[in-house]
Amino acid sequence: MAVQIEHLHDALPAGIDALATASRAEGIRNVSTLVDQWQSGAQRFDQNNAALFAALRDGELAGIGGITREDGLDEPAMRVRRFYVLPQFRRTGIATALAKACMAHGLGICPTLTCNAQASDAAGVFWEAMGFEAVKLPTITHMYRHH
Repeated sequence: MAVQIEHLHDALPAGIDALATASRAEGIRNVSTLVDQWQSGAQRFDQNNAALFAALRDGELAGIGGITREDGLDEPAMRVRRFYVLPQFRRTGIATALAKACMAHGLGICPTLTCNAQASDAAGVFWEAMGFEAVKLPTITHMYRHH
């Protein structure tokens, strides 16, 4: 069961509503926010080098994640955001593949990445395993610096 990562451009993927429902059931609002901002046009991951990626397992949407310009730092940085993988697909390598796609895109633009991993206890552990370091900033919990 290979994971397929797709760079999304013109539309949200089939299955996004199921992701939004599942994330809300866990008390995580980021996928619902993604859908709302996409529909309103507020954020379509199509400006300032942003990108949105879908992770599919056997054609089924398993996760989503994006990267946008980070405006909360004094240095150029990109922010991983709206990152979510369905519970049944966790610990299968999908989140890692999705994170690597986001990170590769962001690191192609600048050497610093950020994220906010407050959504769950596991999120911080995951991002630290991906090489991010915990930080205490108002809207940033983790940073990655490519040297």
